[in-house]
Amino acid sequence: MAGKKKTGGSKAAATSGRRPAGGARTGSRGTRRPGQARRSGGARERGRVGERGGARQSEAGRNRASGRGKARGLALRSVSPSFTVNDLDRSLAWYRDVLGMVVSDRWESEGRLMGVELTVGGATFMLGQDDWKKGRDRAKGEGFRLYCDTSEDIDALAATIRSKGGTLMQEPRDEPWGARTLALEDPDGFKITIAKMKSRRG
Repeated sequence: MAGKKKTGGSKAAATSGRRPAGGARTGSRGTRRPGQARRSGGARERGRVGERGGARQSEAGRNRASGRGKARGLALRSVSPSFTVNDLDRSLAWYRDVLGMVVSDRWESEGRLMGVELTVGGATFMLGQDDWKKGRDRAKGEGFRLYCDTSEDIDALAATIRSKGGTLMQEPRDEPWGARTLALEDPDGFKITIAKMKSRRG
């Protein structure tokens, strides 16, 4: 990485000039007998270690300041469910007429409608026509429930759904986790719970 200080080079340089233990080293400062401590070398070695440690500490500080080195989770901004349905026209009518969703995009193949994108509030749903490659008898909606948050009054929303021909699986009720909810099931058995958090009084 450009600009990163390698610490291995100084260590290699320090060790490459060493002689095997027991050998004598001569120089302008005289002969050093085996086992004799070299004070100045120790000081220089301590200096090198201090410099390397300082470089590491400085780099760690820069990483903290820039945010590098921190564990980061997945940063999602939205989630859009996509359902494969048995009869796209029937499902589209249910989501549009019963829940009030609006078609924002559609996909066709050889003049046949194969998929739609629906928007409601700040959410996006997608519906796609089953191509039956996995068989016509596979069950849909099992082991699945979609939770949606709303700012609407849950009881008023339940009345609107009923007036448009929708059927509730669960009537409006208060939940122990602080919300009022209702539940319904689409034509293919996909279960949807709509919730509004109750305001806290304190």
